[in-house]
Amino acid sequence: MNYFYSLIAPHGYLLIFIFVLADALGFPLPAGLALLAGGAAVASGTLRGSFVLALAFVAFLLGDILLFVLGRFMGWSLLGVLCRISFNPESCILRSAELFYKRGKIALLISKFIPGINAMAAPLAGSMKMRFRQFLGLDAASALLYVVIYGGLGFLFRDFLTVIIRSFQRAGHIFTDVLLAATILYVLYRLRLYQKSKVYEVVPRIQVSELAHRLDSEAKARVFIVDVRSHGYYDADAQRIRGSIRFEPNNLLEELKILPRDKDIYLYCT
Repeated sequence: MNYFYSLIAPHGYLLIFIFVLADALGFPLPAGLALLAGGAAVASGTLRGSFVLALAFVAFLLGDILLFVLGRFMGWSLLGVLCRISFNPESCILRSAELFYKRGKIALLISKFIPGINAMAAPLAGSMKMRFRQFLGLDAASALLYVVIYGGLGFLFRDFLTVIIRSFQRAGHIFTDVLLAATILYVLYRLRLYQKSKVYEVVPRIQVSELAHRLDSEAKARVFIVDVRSHGYYDADAQRIRGSIRFEPNNLLEELKILPRDKDIYLYCT
């Protein structure tokens, strides 16, 4: 463990800042793990608690503010990029939007604790036109809560972390083999998910002119148009295609019950 602290001492603050900032920006670097290590280092006297708290807090805010601003101007395109690693961007985006729909703006306070959504909250808030001052207040509270909890756990359970690290050092090559095997299994699992989700990539589409022609023809009676824009991109005053009805994507189980079985159904979203 002393060797571990000797590595952290000269670069600890920088590493914590980089890990937290990268995590906030959506990169696969675990901010929670860095804060656990930072808390343990504070308990040992290697790092100063106030510096660790301030650096992690600022890193979170910088990353979240950047994504908020980008989300304001890029919207779904940025969300799609952040979700790309999931192999199913629509599922990732809708899961995040559902959290906002069910929990409201308070979702910002808990989003950092939910893997897969932590990096989506800030750009989603920006794309939904949340006021910056309101976003900053909620996000700052969330960042502070996250840093205090994970840093505090590292501080309180320093001895437990010491035992784990010593076990890893004794295990040596065994731990490396287990980590390699776990990585291979994870890659195979994600490839399997990718194969399963490919069926959803082929969605039948229709040109606007073709639908307009149908609406002006005798086939109009067989046309059923549904507006499925996600929560945050739709309000009561939003313009809709004439004759369409509104479905809330986060309440599909109920909405689907009223779909007619004798008509051609057309959906449109953002």
